[in-house]
Amino acid sequence: MDMLMTPDFWIAVGQIIMIDILLGGDNAVVIALACRKLPPAQRTKGILWGTAGAIVLRIVLIFFALQLLAIPFLKIIGAILLVWIGVKLLLPEHEEGHSKIEGSDRLWGAIKTVIVADFVMSVDNVIAIAGAAETAGGGQHSMALVIFGVLVSIPIIVWGSQLVIKLMDRFPIIITAGGMLLGWIAGSMIVTDPALVNPAVMPQLPKLIPTDMMRYAAGVAGALLVLGLGKWLASRRTPAEATATEAAGAVPAPGAFRSVLVAVDGSESATRAVAQALALRQALKDPSAMQVHLINVQRAVSGTVVSFVGNESVEEFHQEKSEDALAPARAQLQAAQCVATEHQRVGSPGPLIAEVAQTEGCDLIIMGTRGRGGASAALLGSVAQGVLENTRLPVMLTK
Repeated sequence: MDMLMTPDFWIAVGQIIMIDILLGGDNAVVIALACRKLPPAQRTKGILWGTAGAIVLRIVLIFFALQLLAIPFLKIIGAILLVWIGVKLLLPEHEEGHSKIEGSDRLWGAIKTVIVADFVMSVDNVIAIAGAAETAGGGQHSMALVIFGVLVSIPIIVWGSQLVIKLMDRFPIIITAGGMLLGWIAGSMIVTDPALVNPAVMPQLPKLIPTDMMRYAAGVAGALLVLGLGKWLASRRTPAEATATEAAGAVPAPGAFRSVLVAVDGSESATRAVAQALALRQALKDPSAMQVHLINVQRAVSGTVVSFVGNESVEEFHQEKSEDALAPARAQLQAAQCVATEHQRVGSPGPLIAEVAQTEGCDLIIMGTRGRGGASAALLGSVAQGVLENTRLPVMLTK
């Protein structure tokens, strides 16, 4: 029980929980979709038993991973993998197509789908959690850290996955911080590899003396490496070529825009964006002359999810979420007697919003913002910043 009173224990637990939440979103989608065909009376049982099996499997895998980290050079290999996982978190998502294995309408079939999917999808989680437990925990109580952290984080993923996804969409800095956390763990792992610090292991190699200062410096270097690589690769995918029109209630000259695309996500800022479009429309002598388009983009799940629950189930999942996001904007426009063309897409929001605006011949994009400036938006990776990086059209950001 003494370990519960140490700061290192709780730091490591916090890292494990954050890693599981960041890397476990697809696992939560698989659990939800694999059990959706079950009768209501069995659905809860499927989720509970599938989750229990996934927890046990995850702990067993991490136990073996902790043993393997004692082998020379494996920490270095694991650190390289963690850097790449962290960099991938910062890159735009792309929808992938995979083979189709439908979720079962039988209880055991759904449970098996959840457990097998968690096994296939947990490589990144296992490496990251084992590294966090081994480095942040100072090599002590590693399995206790793993068990405690996984037991706390799995329920959050299963029952709070939608809340977590919404928080990540609203505050993209969570994803940036998670990627940098993986870089921190990677840096700390490298300088504690047995081949580099243990005189009895490969004595012909020069050895490091792993002080706390060295681990902190290596962790900072790893975090900055992930951030730098991620932002650089993202900028190569989406070159920045745009200018924005900041709007806080100001209305451009009447007749300036005849076709506008409004990005909505069901939030209050989306409501303000729709109101701005209506204000532009009402300023015209003939309001019907301005076409209004609504777009909602759902972030793609990984192709591995599709492999286990099938394209049809994932498409239904995205469609339901998109309908929920479009409904408030649709009602707002209907109340103003304005009929809009609606677009539903799945993938990286910034590029897709810009693509639809171009395809539909729009001459203005309107979207809500939470008032971040250019520098902070670039760092946080906001959707607005993603649109600005992918279009030359004017973008009106309503606060």
